[in-house]
Amino acid sequence: MSKIMIIAEAGVNHNGDLGIARQLIDAAWAAGADAVKFQTFRAELLVTPKAKKAEYQFHNTGTDDSQFEMLKDLELSWEDFKILSDYCAFRGIRFLSSPFDEDSMEYLDSMGMDIIKIPSGEITNYCYLKKAAALKKPVILSTGMSTPAEIQDALNLLDQGRQDITLLHCSSIYPTPMEDVNLNAMITMRDTFHKKTGYSDHTAGIEVAVAAAALGACVIEKHMTLDKTMPGPDHRMSLEPDEFKHMVDSVRNIEKAMGNGVKAPAGEELQNRDHVRKFLVAAKDIQKGEPFTIENLCAKRCSAGISPMKFPQMLGTFADRDYGKDDKIGE
Repeated sequence: MSKIMIIAEAGVNHNGDLGIARQLIDAAWAAGADAVKFQTFRAELLVTPKAKKAEYQFHNTGTDDSQFEMLKDLELSWEDFKILSDYCAFRGIRFLSSPFDEDSMEYLDSMGMDIIKIPSGEITNYCYLKKAAALKKPVILSTGMSTPAEIQDALNLLDQGRQDITLLHCSSIYPTPMEDVNLNAMITMRDTFHKKTGYSDHTAGIEVAVAAAALGACVIEKHMTLDKTMPGPDHRMSLEPDEFKHMVDSVRNIEKAMGNGVKAPAGEELQNRDHVRKFLVAAKDIQKGEPFTIENLCAKRCSAGISPMKFPQMLGTFADRDYGKDDKIGE
């Protein structure tokens, strides 16, 4: 099993503060994430001035301002993203950011970001997808809210014979109830579209992300915050740093546990085998020349000997010496 790419989704949990964004990078690095991902956008290009907030955004922010006003407060400048990218390089963690408009995509490309992470909301954005395809970089495409036909339409624009597209299953509900996770859809996408698949997790805990690892996810993305009680739309369904580290450690353990798929005894199993398997012993005293029978043989742990699977071949043969009860047969 190849190493799973674990992405700490910082998103807009910096609340528009560059200092908090740096702290999120520190936390993601300390937790063992492979990458930390932000969201790059210009509110004017993303949303109309009067667009209403989603219900979860209204609930989590507790304010009745517009989506535009909320996003404007959460913007970072393009210069800020260059600073964050440089800081990620200093920390030794990969920098990623989801562009939410074509200008932002171009800027991130000019910075040298090596993967285009497409958020679920852009999967039907024709011009956006054409721009992403033209950049000819690896793509990670989130598929929340999507039908198979919509995913296929997006792939028709992005693919063009490329094999470096990863599809992320997710449910765009924040947080996602367990009954709406439908984790097996990740497998369905892999088998349907013949692409690498992963999981973008919006559940409240870590267990579904760990299950995704066991099902073969090659990418796992999960929101991270410094403090769930901070104001903002995404903090409540994010993991705090210690929780995120617990998830990373659990996923890494699953990677080890999956193994190579070959059924064979492990090295330590071979050492234990003779001590826990049973072998043929005398069930009672047996005299030399006496035939072995079902009455005078039995199987017990005795540290090596003849396997009980040889029992049928042993019946009717003759003892080559005297055996006391519990003596190993054939030794």
